[in-house]
Amino acid sequence: MPWDPYPDLADAERIERARAFYEVMRSRRSCRAFSDAPVPREVIESALLAAGSAPNGANRQPWHFCAIASPEAKATIRVAVEEEERAFYGGKAGRQWLEAVWPLGTDANKPYLEVAPWLIVAFAERPAGELPDDDTQQNYHVTESVGIACGLLLAALHKAGIATLVHTPAPMAFLNRVCRRPAYERPLMLIVAGHAAQNATVPVHALAKKSLEEITTWL
Repeated sequence: MPWDPYPDLADAERIERARAFYEVMRSRRSCRAFSDAPVPREVIESALLAAGSAPNGANRQPWHFCAIASPEAKATIRVAVEEEERAFYGGKAGRQWLEAVWPLGTDANKPYLEVAPWLIVAFAERPAGELPDDDTQQNYHVTESVGIACGLLLAALHKAGIATLVHTPAPMAFLNRVCRRPAYERPLMLIVAGHAAQNATVPVHALAKKSLEEITTWL
């Protein structure tokens, strides 16, 4: 198939588009207080289609997304997550890790897991040699591929005006059971999606971002 060309833009317009996208994304924040206001399924569907367009190893698309709106499933997830989080904040994490997250004001209580209208679990298919029929389905660069897809998912939801929070409970094997996914899929992250509550706040610590000079090298 021939390359489908991008629009023929002047450099000034390309610069403006890149800057405009940055301005949109720089306002993205992790939300930890959600309202129960509904979000149409069509918004989630379109965001997941954007995620599915991500570049990936050998075009194997080694991901599966479980979109959860069921109150029962969300309650089950909250119970399991908070149990693990109590162990985390109780000392499992270690002093340095706890000191790192302290400025964010987080704790083991995760009520938003039941309040937010959607939870999206991103599963990563196991790499080559770990699938039931690895002669026909070899996966490559799995974690990188699913990570890129999740980045596009977060960007799409933010563009649609949907607040998000990324959560990575560990261990996460219970998510296979809740989502009815096979053991050869590994839960990589849990994304909370919905509208921010009226009393939602952002920790000042979270507003500090590294400068361009700190995150880049130009050769």
